Amino acid sequence: MTQVNVGGADPRGTRPMRHCETTALGVLLRHEGIDLSEPMLFGLGAGLSFVYWDSKNMDVPFLGGRVRPFELTRNLTAGLGLDLRVKETTSPRKAWENVTGPLGTGRPVGLQLDSHHLGYFTTKVHFGGHIVAMYGYDDRDAYLVDTDQQGGAVTAGLTSLAEARAARGPMTARHRSFTLAAPDGGPPSPRDHLVAAVTACADAFLHPPIANLGHRGIAKAAGLVPKWLRRAEEPARDLPHAALLMEEGGTGGSLFRALYRDFLAEGADLLGEGPAARRLRAGHRSYAEAATLWTEVAALIAKAGESGDARCLTEAGALLGTLSRLEREAMETLSTLGDDAPA
Repeated sequence: MTQVNVGGADPRGTRPMRHCETTALGVLLRHEGIDLSEPMLFGLGAGLSFVYWDSKNMDVPFLGGRVRPFELTRNLTAGLGLDLRVKETTSPRKAWENVTGPLGTGRPVGLQLDSHHLGYFTTKVHFGGHIVAMYGYDDRDAYLVDTDQQGGAVTAGLTSLAEARAARGPMTARHRSFTLAAPDGGPPSPRDHLVAAVTACADAFLHPPIANLGHRGIAKAAGLVPKWLRRAEEPARDLPHAALLMEEGGTGGSLFRALYRDFLAEGADLLGEGPAARRLRAGHRSYAEAATLWTEVAALIAKAGESGDARCLTEAGALLGTLSRLEREAMETLSTLGDDAPA
């Protein structure tokens, strides 16, 4: 087997993580000697967002809590001054060479693929934006690091991996693989990039280009979720599944709000005292409340599907209205972080 030691240790010894993209980034960064918590990776990547996504071929609309796949990676690496090298191709042969080349030099590789084809996934759902880290392979299997929920250090057959990478559909990429390298002298500290990451995330959330995104998207969901019993093809199946995705579908809980809450607390500790730190702590308090409310929304959606009681969805819609206001006000505070941050 060609194998890479991740961060100087067996990858099975790395800390458990809950979201696929931050999990892969953690592996690649530890190989460069950069060890950041999962909330810090998510926050420095300006990962928080919201999308209400619906189409005729969906059983029930999708509530998403983060930016598009791979945008977090681009945001994080640009902010920290890392060398991000991305390869895409329509050729399966070239795609494999793009992976084995870096592995042969001792560098782990990130892969974007469709999780439906990976044998270790117990739930077979097409998701073309899934991201894993690959640290080795042998004649039959690829050696991967995925989220703790999916088993952490896992293996996938080379044939199924090729199918997952070649898949086409929503959110897929053309055999995308990528590597990271720290610049000479090492990357800037997270503290140096903190303010820019927070304000960029806040500005995008406050000024979405369409009504399905950001705080406007949450407000839209507040009006539409109460109609989901009529919208869902099979409410008893579809609504609990939608709720499961919000809480356990790699979101870190509460549709990514728990991760962002913890990032804001860690960021405030990094900044110490002063106006910027106080604004981060105010944001942390707001997102602690938001995380609790999102969990309540998910529970109400699940209960509505299980019971057929539309009042649960009416209550969920009211909570979403509160969340739209709460998160908008929190982001308005965080968007001014750069006005009084230390030089």
